Amino acid sequence: MDIIVQIKTIIVSFLFGIFFSIVLGFNYKFIIGGRKVLGIILTFMFVIVNVLLYFIIMRRINYGIFHQYEILSIILGFFCENLAHRFIYKCFKK
Repeated sequence: MDIIVQIKTIIVSFLFGIFFSIVLGFNYKFIIGGRKVLGIILTFMFVIVNVLLYFIIMRRINYGIFHQYEILSIILGFFCENLAHRFIYKCFKK
């Protein structure tokens, strides 16, 4: 795999981590408000849809080849979005 494809993969994985964090916040609101069985079904569907979406995107970029740095990039994107969300919340809370 050449360097351009690796850079695209890292950037897309990072952006997917941000997307996942935002969508997880919306999903959390639906799970808490509903019944327990509905929450379990929604969580299962949420995970399946997001995993399939990620692999469809990766298939278009690098033919579905999976590397360890993609997981790290997703996690980094997730935590960066959480930190940005907290920072923005503190700025507008004042």
